[in-house]
Amino acid sequence: MKTQNFGFYKVGCGVPRIKVANPAYNAGEIVKLMAQAKEAGCSLLVTPELSLTGATCGDLFYQRSLLNACEEALETILEASKESSMITVVGLPVANGSKLYNCAAVVQDGHLAKLTPKEFLSERDVCFTPAVEKAVFLWNREAFCGRTVYDCGDLRFGIVFGSELYAPDSPAAKLAAEGANLIINLASENELPGTEQGRELQLRAQSELLTCGYVYCGAGVYESTTDHVFAGATLLCENGKTLKKGKLFQRDTRLTTAVFDLQKLDSLRIKKGGFEGVPYESRNYGSELLQLPPMELSKYDDYVDPNPFLPADPNWCDTTLAIQCAGLAKRLEHIGAKKTVLGVSGGLDSTLALLVAVRTADLLGFPRENVIGITLPGFGTTDRTYQNAVNLMKALGVTLKEISIADAVRQHFKDIGQEESVRDVTYENAQARERTQILMDIANKEGAVLIGTGDLSELAMGLCTYNGDHMSMYGVNASIPKTLMRHMVSHVANIMGGEAGRILHDIVDTPVSPELLPPDGEGNIAQKTEDKIGPYELHDFFLYHFHSFGFAPEKISFLAKKAFAGVYDGETVDRWLKTFLRRFFVSQFKRSCAPDAPQAGPVSLSPRGGLRMPSDSDFAAWMDSFDR
Repeated sequence: MKTQNFGFYKVGCGVPRIKVANPAYNAGEIVKLMAQAKEAGCSLLVTPELSLTGATCGDLFYQRSLLNACEEALETILEASKESSMITVVGLPVANGSKLYNCAAVVQDGHLAKLTPKEFLSERDVCFTPAVEKAVFLWNREAFCGRTVYDCGDLRFGIVFGSELYAPDSPAAKLAAEGANLIINLASENELPGTEQGRELQLRAQSELLTCGYVYCGAGVYESTTDHVFAGATLLCENGKTLKKGKLFQRDTRLTTAVFDLQKLDSLRIKKGGFEGVPYESRNYGSELLQLPPMELSKYDDYVDPNPFLPADPNWCDTTLAIQCAGLAKRLEHIGAKKTVLGVSGGLDSTLALLVAVRTADLLGFPRENVIGITLPGFGTTDRTYQNAVNLMKALGVTLKEISIADAVRQHFKDIGQEESVRDVTYENAQARERTQILMDIANKEGAVLIGTGDLSELAMGLCTYNGDHMSMYGVNASIPKTLMRHMVSHVANIMGGEAGRILHDIVDTPVSPELLPPDGEGNIAQKTEDKIGPYELHDFFLYHFHSFGFAPEKISFLAKKAFAGVYDGETVDRWLKTFLRRFFVSQFKRSCAPDAPQAGPVSLSPRGGLRMPSDSDFAAWMDSFDR
């Protein structure tokens, strides 16, 4: 594979131990932070608002001695940054003629790239002049524009200041609209009870609204405590999630780091739309090109979630079920049907569909007998799955029917000249199609809707028989992957308890199988899906990152190896990733005519909007990436 950084950039929030109004001392502490951040592999280091002086200098900001000392301290920072590609952002006061600005200086490799002045001032900024958009001013014989988007390739950042977070005309929103995918906030907000929670909610919401990374770095405990106390808050968020949060009230110079995925953010923006829509000539802010080498992947030490579909909050399971039930209820009401039909095998998929059908009947006030569950034993049905299917339907109080498909399939084999001893794809698919024919016909006979049971993982991998279990009158599981399905059925089992709960837990523990091949000599499942196509937890991981963000295979491989370290070796990950890619592409023809189904999760493969993909797409470009 080609070596690259996949759009990963490690960013550090550094809160230095300072002495108020002592720029020389403060510069020394910032230099220590720079060395620490460089060792940690950071591409960018952010310090708090007015970090060179302290934010609580008050009228001392008017003193020329302080301003001169601040310029000398900045020279110390510039000298320390030589021969380093890491970008450092420090806060300082800057006098420009008769005006004083609260600024952020962007430093790299011995050079001062830009000064960004604060635009929206707080009540503590009485010494400073608010900046004007597109303002240009001279400082040390250099001309500086006001607000700027710093363009480093994948990483494009803009700078705001603490109180600007709450401005109605948000500078962060303008910067994001003009291309910035990382917002840096230099802050000096004093700490009060409840501030921490409100701040995190606000920053997470802002990062999700703007589909960006957000880095917040607040003044620390060594600011003046004449009237306020500062906690040194550091918070790094990405698209609505907190990546890392530093401890408050720390009394030493400290660094909090997190890795941002800028490729992912750009992919989400491309899908979402509305970004970089401002014509160049009418943009509010300037642009500055900076060279920033890729992050060393050996420095990637952030946690990668191996189960991205699983909810952090159990209430999400209830919401997901509610979406499934609402979709089915609307369809039943629309066509005037009061009954549902589904095949119940004792496996995960049909179990979740059965639970949805029962809840929907309760929701609409229909008797549970209107849910017609049919067990269709065939050549591969085991006693365990059969008993679980039958006993669960009895426990839930639905109408139970049993129709063996063995004789009908044998007659079909005879009609088409298929030997029963030849256990090929025809042997398997004939059983799936026979089951679907029976279910369709009973649905017609009962004036009912046939519920599809197939899940998202099966749709992605093409693990369904075309015009067999692939087809239904309404699907309820089409956006539920296997990993989440296990979680949801376990959640319902815990709520139900009793005999129904026991059966549900046993279904969760049963190996996934279509049961189309005869059981082994001891009557156990012989055909285990994951033995053939690989672990579902890997395939769900691949699907999430492939579909949600358009990641290249080499990046998905890198993330999977991090997420499943100690579980699967690298060779195993790549082998099953190739399997996933091949099956995903060749199976699109099945998804192109998939039945209606509600989207109840972050990924949908519906041909009507979830995935617009030709059925005959070539996948060479994806497979070739493994050989680069």
